Amino acid sequence: MEQPLDNPIWNALISGNSNLARGNNQVKYFAENVAPFVGFEDYSAANFNILHKQVTDQRVFAVVSAEEIIIPDQWKVLNNMKILQMVFDGSLPSEPLNYELVTLEDQHIPAMLALTKITNPGPFTERTIDFGNYKGIFNNGELIAMAGYRTQPSPYVEISAVCTHPNHFGKGCAGTLINYHIRQIIAASGIPYLHSRTDNAIAIKLYQKLGFVARKEMTFNIIQKN
Repeated sequence: MEQPLDNPIWNALISGNSNLARGNNQVKYFAENVAPFVGFEDYSAANFNILHKQVTDQRVFAVVSAEEIIIPDQWKVLNNMKILQMVFDGSLPSEPLNYELVTLEDQHIPAMLALTKITNPGPFTERTIDFGNYKGIFNNGELIAMAGYRTQPSPYVEISAVCTHPNHFGKGCAGTLINYHIRQIIAASGIPYLHSRTDNAIAIKLYQKLGFVARKEMTFNIIQKN
């Protein structure tokens, strides 16, 4: 039986994120203003061709796979990198004590986009908030840290867009937010997981401290329709 996290985007789009899915029974993807991710039932040339026929020219997608895959010539590979997939395997964290966590809504989108532009936590666009459960920390009216959900290949729920303004590094903001989401996901009978660039040693060390363990190194391809 396939482990859902070996093909996380496809399994998210047929389960926890099915409300955001576009496509058909072989290929599913998110709206461009939600996330660039595309999921394939399998990574065959035929399915890449299906996607090619469905979307507009120059459309960019992110493909996550457990192994290196062949990208057909009708797609241009803009980037190929490794990301570390980590799954929570720790003790349930205690209640946060340091910060008030604010539910982020549409009115906060400009501040969220501004923060992600500074911190670059990964793909984040104007409707990424539709994944839900975004919480933020404010300081004197400024959004200084946030984290929310992204892919949800049941029973797993990805904690994503974890970012802190550089002026507030080392103050426990990220840890407070991640611990909050760990508790919420487990309370809903889910399993928290997340991804990090393999070269982001600081983030990986924090995630390990919070109870996450490395599961697998995943391949991350950014492709564009020719």
